[in-house]
Amino acid sequence: MAFVVNMRQLAEAAKSAARKLARAPTSQKRAALTKLAALLVERQTALLAANELDLAAARAAGLAAPLVERLRLDVRSISRTVNEVAALEDPVGQVVESWRRPNGLRVERVRIPLGTIFVIYESRPNVTTDTAALCLLSGNACILRGGSEAAHSNAALLAVVGDALEAAGLPRACVTGVPTTDRSAVLELLKLDDLIDLAIPRGGEGLIRFVVDNARVPVVRHYKGVCHVFLDASADAEMAERIVVNAKAQRPSVCNAAECLLVHEAAAATLLPRVARALAAKSVELRCDERSLALVKDLAGVRAVPAQASDYGAEFLDYVLAVKVVAGLDEALAHIERYGSLHTEAIITNDLGNANRFTREVDASCVLVNASTRFNDGGELGLGAEVGISTTKLHAFGPMGLRELTATRFVVVGEGQIRG
Repeated sequence: MAFVVNMRQLAEAAKSAARKLARAPTSQKRAALTKLAALLVERQTALLAANELDLAAARAAGLAAPLVERLRLDVRSISRTVNEVAALEDPVGQVVESWRRPNGLRVERVRIPLGTIFVIYESRPNVTTDTAALCLLSGNACILRGGSEAAHSNAALLAVVGDALEAAGLPRACVTGVPTTDRSAVLELLKLDDLIDLAIPRGGEGLIRFVVDNARVPVVRHYKGVCHVFLDASADAEMAERIVVNAKAQRPSVCNAAECLLVHEAAAATLLPRVARALAAKSVELRCDERSLALVKDLAGVRAVPAQASDYGAEFLDYVLAVKVVAGLDEALAHIERYGSLHTEAIITNDLGNANRFTREVDASCVLVNASTRFNDGGELGLGAEVGISTTKLHAFGPMGLRELTATRFVVVGEGQIRG
């Protein structure tokens, strides 16, 4: 089949480029990234024109406002991100640890690139340049397959990336776009375990399960982001209001947005009405258990309805928040254990013991104390950017930045030792 051959040829070219990129000096990789950042700004008009085609199509298709917003391209922002990645330390060749054996052998663990990474994603065209930048500096070639809803934006961005690579003397195949949105192309690539070292799907749960179910290559999984904020009995009211509003409403369509609010019963009568009014000002609908509904249903302007069982554990990706009053930390932890997705969990508290217990016992890739769930992001955590957030623990857990795009191998240096 010609189609299978084409996908294999595409992956073979990427694998060949990966070998060259793995040997490239840091200066050459940084030159490509610096050029990319500059070209993005230089070609901003054309990039925004391509992006507007995707935005117009999304609006015409009747997509909800948060989903349309996910498609919007901020060229200066992605240029800054590329420059931030370029300024980070190159992980390739880093000696993570070393020791000497009794027989005199020196043993080192050294970082190396993973190889060729296949990234499948939906919406958010900034993923194109974020992934390209991180893979370049970490010495990995990448094959990118964005969604049809951002096809014009991604094609325009990939052309700029290719020109930057060429200007720095690196193969354009270091960053390869799949030239079709046909899902059968994804199927073919996922079978090429001799050429592709890792697949990273970013998008809805359906996409990720499709990749996991059909892949022969290793897959980094992140099914959904069901993130909780727990307001402890000692939570500061002003802090609680500010954090919950930010966690839910700053950008509700992303995976680190809060989807459920848990409130300690001892503070619910004080905290919940205040938080509910602030959320109402952001047009957030509350889906409440019986106890929380009684506290907010009569508040002017607050949209509150009885929660259905399915609302707990749901990823709304919209201006909707599940709410529940709990007896205390034990019940909050039990609720998160049942409904959480290993993504992001936050506690607002002035009780150091409860804060320490929450961070120790909750199972999530990022646990926050007195801060918004929105900080579980590669850029916000100082990684420059992220290729995705892993909610599996092999080989990475949480945002995947430069170090998470490398493996370590052993380098052993001797002076003629042989094993007895």
